[in-house]
Amino acid sequence: MGVPKVSVIPLGGLGEIGKNMTAIESQGEILVIDAGVMFPEDEMPGVDLVIPDITYLVERKDRVRGIVLTHGHEDHIGALPYVLPQLPVPVYGTRLTLGLVEAKLEEHGLLSEARLREVRAGESRTIGRFEVEFIHVNHSIADDVALAIHTPAGTILYMTDFKFDQTPIDGKVTDLQKLAELGRKGVLLLMADSTNAERPGYTLSERVVGETLMDVFSRTRGRILVATFASNIHRIQQVVDAAHHHRRKLAVVGRSMVNVVGIATRLGYLNIPDGMLVPVEEIGRYKPHQMTILTTGSQGEPMSALSRMAAQEHRNVSILPGDTVIISANPIPGNERVVGRVIDRLLKLGAEVIHSPFSGIHASGHASQEELKFLLNLVRPKFFVPIHGEYRMLVTHKRLAMAVGIPEENIQLAENGDRLELTPDSLRVAERVPSGQVLVDGLGVGDVGQVVLRDRRVLSQDGIMVVVVTVDKRTGQLVAGPEVVSRGFVYVREAEDLMEEARLQVRRALERRVPDGLTDWQSIKSEVRETLSRFLFERTHRRPMILPIVVEV
Repeated sequence: MGVPKVSVIPLGGLGEIGKNMTAIESQGEILVIDAGVMFPEDEMPGVDLVIPDITYLVERKDRVRGIVLTHGHEDHIGALPYVLPQLPVPVYGTRLTLGLVEAKLEEHGLLSEARLREVRAGESRTIGRFEVEFIHVNHSIADDVALAIHTPAGTILYMTDFKFDQTPIDGKVTDLQKLAELGRKGVLLLMADSTNAERPGYTLSERVVGETLMDVFSRTRGRILVATFASNIHRIQQVVDAAHHHRRKLAVVGRSMVNVVGIATRLGYLNIPDGMLVPVEEIGRYKPHQMTILTTGSQGEPMSALSRMAAQEHRNVSILPGDTVIISANPIPGNERVVGRVIDRLLKLGAEVIHSPFSGIHASGHASQEELKFLLNLVRPKFFVPIHGEYRMLVTHKRLAMAVGIPEENIQLAENGDRLELTPDSLRVAERVPSGQVLVDGLGVGDVGQVVLRDRRVLSQDGIMVVVVTVDKRTGQLVAGPEVVSRGFVYVREAEDLMEEARLQVRRALERRVPDGLTDWQSIKSEVRETLSRFLFERTHRRPMILPIVVEV
């Protein structure tokens, strides 16, 4: 029969934060872990979401036995509405995770066709030829699980998005007994979260945030607005507890926050006392010291509720002098500037803003260095692959593993698309499979590529100039124009001389170079584009997109 082999194929989440997806392939069958999104970078204008390229899976969809979800964060479930139409397979997840998935699929009109399978931490499920154990771990969202996947080659332990919280809000600590048991039996491969691999020490317990919130509420006399991640149910519960303790009403603002609060309350993960919730439209009926507002916008998202409040554009909530705004989240890398801009605007409106990472109003959901080393020592895997992080985080995690005694040759720094071939005695990159990014823009999935992005960047940086030329259909001679229309390049009224000279340059070039009888419209367009581009750069040192339009008469 030969040596049993298993392939581990990361399709997202390595060298980046987001769009997590990994495929495990064994005995001709494939198990998929997570299907997440990543939010677009600055150089992706107009793009809404980024999802993994699943070409490899679609080409083998008859082998895919299911998608297993670790938890309900967008970077782990957000791509499902785009993946399931191409991979109509069962989806396994815990109760809260599937509750969030249901809402997402219903929004896309896919819920009736989805095959959702609820699992509980502590259970095992046979999915195809894979035996999967679901292990409770702590994170910034409830119902998070690690996965022990038992394969012919050995056990793969998949530990993404976790921390060791000794005093969790729900009283459910990470299942250390199960992890230790797996370690005793032997873990062939550990794949673990690297998000906080650069952070020394231990991650703050979520309960500490509750104590800080209680302190802030006790000394605040005005309204309190709390912005946090909508999915952080435990944080929301602590806001509810603090507000209730100080006899405040609670209003929930922001579509995602309203949706998650509704789902979590219905499923029993969030407890809000009767009579405490008030509609956002009725905020004005209560005195400032009676009101708490829970809102989205902790990352400075332009259309989020908090951003609109800061810009004085929110329909129901206006920031008033004396308000206290608590931003209970750290900026995701790359969001620091927009978050800072929102804070500045709030301060200008007279609000007090509590946002410092040292203020105790936020705790990460990811394990720091000492916890990562503890996991490595507890499990003692033969092989190790750091996942879920930018490349520098993966490298740091590798060094932590070496520090606790994992041989360097048994640690593999992988990239999205690597096929890792795993046997009881070896781990190596065998080949690469198709991988990368698929861009979602509106209803379009994958129809925005690098050429479109390049054009959008040019338009955003230098604008566009449209040149309309009317020519004789038979002779190619210039009949009228050129007419020049500019958008995002110069303000026409203040640059009339430049625009007039641009028209003359195009007219002279066409009269000089277009001979009688020429009806090659592509040549005419090229002449217009080259002439105008050269002239505008000489005069302005800008390179707008030039779009020639030839009208035949």
